[in-house]
Amino acid sequence: MIPTVIDYGDPGDYLAARLPVLSLAAGSVAALTGAVDRFDSAHGRDPRSRRLDPERIAASFASDRLLRVSGAPVSGFAELSGFFAASDGWVRTHANYPHHRTRLLAALDLSDDAGRDAVAARIGRLTAADVEDRAAAAQAVAVRVRTAAEWAASAQGAAAASGDLVSTVVHAESCRPRTQHRSHREPDRGPLAGVKVLDLTRVIAGPVATRTLALLGADVLRIDPPSIPEIVVQHLDTGQGKRTALLDVRSADGKLVWDSLLAEADVVVTGYRPGALDGLLDDAPDHLVRGRVCAWGGSGPWADRRGFDSIVQAASGIATIEGGDNTPGALPAQALDHATGYLLAAGVVDALAATHVDGRGRSVDVSLARTGAWLLTADGRSEDPLPPAVPGPRCLTAHGDLVTARPALAEFDDYPFPARPWGGDAPSWSGVSPSP
Repeated sequence: MIPTVIDYGDPGDYLAARLPVLSLAAGSVAALTGAVDRFDSAHGRDPRSRRLDPERIAASFASDRLLRVSGAPVSGFAELSGFFAASDGWVRTHANYPHHRTRLLAALDLSDDAGRDAVAARIGRLTAADVEDRAAAAQAVAVRVRTAAEWAASAQGAAAASGDLVSTVVHAESCRPRTQHRSHREPDRGPLAGVKVLDLTRVIAGPVATRTLALLGADVLRIDPPSIPEIVVQHLDTGQGKRTALLDVRSADGKLVWDSLLAEADVVVTGYRPGALDGLLDDAPDHLVRGRVCAWGGSGPWADRRGFDSIVQAASGIATIEGGDNTPGALPAQALDHATGYLLAAGVVDALAATHVDGRGRSVDVSLARTGAWLLTADGRSEDPLPPAVPGPRCLTAHGDLVTARPALAEFDDYPFPARPWGGDAPSWSGVSPSP
């Protein structure tokens, strides 16, 4: 369960919406701080005094909207991402990455150079269900906008609402010689100092989780395939505190490097759909903690589909609740992404504490749809919310021409260092993190 946070000051109207977004945000951060306290206790350290600052939390959750490059805001969505009216309702598409744009256009039988007007016209002649089915067949990303009741009555909606928000499974003991688990005791660098994290995540939820582990002192190395470039502004917003390297883990040479990294890792966090990284962890050390975030959860008919925060909002009924005048809307932030990221970080920290005791690895799973299910059933809805208040300058930090949000944890003034140039580091544990 997400903890109920009572004493975090005056929340004002930060993250105001019909659904209780601030409760979700503050609760997920509180789950993290509770996990850190348990980790400290497992290592014989006293819990620290912590204060949840609603303005700082809101700024962190809305970081993409507060991001400034050379004084200018950036757009979080590409031309073909967003809501489109179908012949019988609405759909929402996600085409931020070039390969998703290509697949979407192919699913709609449009040319590669088609723009938003052409896509709108084409979708307007199709039913919403047809667009959704075409997208799924083409491995594109588009869903029919549903009501919450429609989603709850569907097989995937029922699957998404089942199980724990954070699912943790203890690995069976291995028959091979036990891996020696290292003890990490460098509290001056943060509670997770000495913990090595391999980060195979993209977009928001996974990078938020690994950014949080880096904030707590872990050595985080993000690995990306050279064939799929990252969106620059997205990396600037969620890449703080990590080193970032390119590696084709499916090639023979890349697999050798990957195996050497994995042998020394304590945590691997993945953010690709279930099955996409099969085989990469077959030779993992016994004590490895495996964190995974996906869109729809590990069961149900949509388990292997691609998805993003905005897509889950649209499919699950959140967009209908937050809309008006027969048009869908959205939450005031990518709140499912951010909350799920903090919940995953909390689960990983708890797993590390337990593994410190028994030496056994664990798998920690979260999904955007499960977090969305919590939000849809939580108390505290507002019938007519005011526009969200904008967090003030004290919640922002500048590095050269880049302005980003400070960490959600108020005890930290900033992340260990700004986002490094994407893919610019060596795929090695020997790299030294730059000074702030």
